[in-house]
Amino acid sequence: MTTTAPIELARVRYLVDNVAAAVEFYTTHLGFTVDFDASPAFAAVVRGPLQLLLAGPKSSAARPMPDGATPEPGGWNRLQLVVDDIAAEATRLRAAGVTFRNDIVDGPGGQQVLLQDPSGNFVELFQPAPRPTAR
Repeated sequence: MTTTAPIELARVRYLVDNVAAAVEFYTTHLGFTVDFDASPAFAAVVRGPLQLLLAGPKSSAARPMPDGATPEPGGWNRLQLVVDDIAAEATRLRAAGVTFRNDIVDGPGGQQVLLQDPSGNFVELFQPAPRPTAR
């Protein structure tokens, strides 16, 4: 269990097809550690001040809504992980067989690339652009 008080954590919930596979992915490839594991229904992993809640098909988060719509994984929302060297991280993760949605793109704030967890949820790796130095 994490020693960080829940109010000190940013929490994001992802719906996943397989909790064990999601835990393995986030802990093996992206530096998360297991905080709580109630597989196959639910697990929580942490990285710094982020707690990622992994909700499987048997979790309460996956129950149908009153209108019959069923929550499912793989939406376009994503969490962003800041990295120092995006090219090196992308190379490392591709070599490990991680699925990427695109190649590294440049934007006004830096570079980004999207990868997918085993359920199709997106994770954005982001390398901020260097900030101009003050004179």
